[in-house]
Amino acid sequence: MSLKPIRDEIDQIDKELIALFAKRMECSRKVAQYKLENGMPIFNAERERQILDSVEEKAGVHGGSARLLYSTIMELSRALQHDMLGSGTALKNKILTADSQIPFLSENVRVACFGVPGTYAHQATKKVFPNAKPMFYSPFKEVFKAIQDGEVDFGVIPIENSSAGSVTAVYDLMLKYRFYIAAAADIEVNHCIAVKKGVKFEDIKTIYSHEQALSQCSDFLNGRPNIVAKEYISTADSAKMISENDDLTAAAICSEDAAEKYGLDIVLRGFQNNPNNTTRFIVVSKKMYIEPRADKISLSFALPHVTGSLYSTLCRFAAHGLNLTKIESRPMFGKSFEYMFYLDFTGSTDNKDIINLLCALSDELTEFSFLGNYREK
Repeated sequence: MSLKPIRDEIDQIDKELIALFAKRMECSRKVAQYKLENGMPIFNAERERQILDSVEEKAGVHGGSARLLYSTIMELSRALQHDMLGSGTALKNKILTADSQIPFLSENVRVACFGVPGTYAHQATKKVFPNAKPMFYSPFKEVFKAIQDGEVDFGVIPIENSSAGSVTAVYDLMLKYRFYIAAAADIEVNHCIAVKKGVKFEDIKTIYSHEQALSQCSDFLNGRPNIVAKEYISTADSAKMISENDDLTAAAICSEDAAEKYGLDIVLRGFQNNPNNTTRFIVVSKKMYIEPRADKISLSFALPHVTGSLYSTLCRFAAHGLNLTKIESRPMFGKSFEYMFYLDFTGSTDNKDIINLLCALSDELTEFSFLGNYREK
């Protein structure tokens, strides 16, 4: 038996399906026009649920697959209606009027940097704002508070590491404050073990550092049961503490800059899990900035606790050919088993389709925040 007759039949069915899909989308246009003229909302959850239940029942053994197919069609239909009705006007106006000039080279720009001088965040701050005199804050929440209170214009904080993953505390603060991301910068991380003058590696009994740094060096630390790893405020804070401490059995995992700044000896290099270790830092602000050539967009939103809600949302990005680069979920404060999602994708608000998508999602999704369109420095 040849496959050709079966494939010919499939081709004919697909031809009919495409024509019917186009016809259905044209009906969606008419529905959108009617809703516009009569002041009706686009999303009708009860009607969609009834349609999906009916489709699943009628499809028999293929019920689950049919429900998924129709759920996607209805998402695309809603997106079309949002475009026609001009949803998300407030967000669109904010994006279109965002400031495009970030004062990266200004000597007067006020920048909050996490930690103390010598941190990797300090390196990122110097890379992004080379002429600024940063103010140092810790822990992370103090950076956000300084921005909120108007003490500074920008804050520089780590958001993720190539080895240890996301800095969850920063994600939680981003979701709490809903500041905008103005820029991002990648910093190569090369840890060292630093001690007071004259201390030898074999003397070390305790190593202090930020939890992310300890995680990035976990293979080394796990192989040395005689050394206790302890979390501290930041890598540079650890170096500073060691320099001021009389304990000759304590050491810090930090940058070489921090070791030099605080007068410490380096007794070991090249021991982190990943030799190509990199941390991504973000520049956050209360004010929205969108630079020319910005090519990454970040969002946060909540979803209803129903089957397929995440898939249905993500299919809208796939329909526009957008590349999702990250998706992170975090528990919602005060709610049991409900989550906020943090999403990054490649794109620019110069693209009309992307703006329309963002505006549609802002109308549909609860707790939606456009967190920024920016580029790496």
